Amino acid sequence: MRFHQVKELVAWAADYHGRLADQYLREASGGVDERVRMALEYLAERERKMQGDLTGYCHDGSDHRGVLETWFDDPADFPHPPVLERLPASIDCQTVQSVLATALTAHRTLQDLYAHRSDKAVGTSEKEFFDALSAGHEAEVRRLARDMQRLEDY
Repeated sequence: MRFHQVKELVAWAADYHGRLADQYLREASGGVDERVRMALEYLAERERKMQGDLTGYCHDGSDHRGVLETWFDDPADFPHPPVLERLPASIDCQTVQSVLATALTAHRTLQDLYAHRSDKAVGTSEKEFFDALSAGHEAEVRRLARDMQRLEDY
């Protein structure tokens, strides 16, 4: 489908965060190192938070209702989801650093998706909305890197 509303992209991203959280928990329940298990559980918790934040935007009464109802034309049918869809299946759970690498790749790819939508925005509110989502992922990348380093140092 070529035409989408912003709320469809936000709902897809919220669902993606939920699926990634589920995958992290599945991996954590396998035979992994204790620190890797803790890292996976932490990542699952962070993904659930991000899922909840995005889902909150879609509820009635959101301050973003106008932006969410905005239509956009994207002949590529969202440019980044195929890359993102492959990530959960390819999580390397050998070390905390390898788990972190997958998490950072997912967040940076989502950040790129939001930056792409910001560049293509037709209105100021839509641009500001996607800029804020992109900035949120930038902050999340920093948080994950910092917290995972603490886990490694522990």
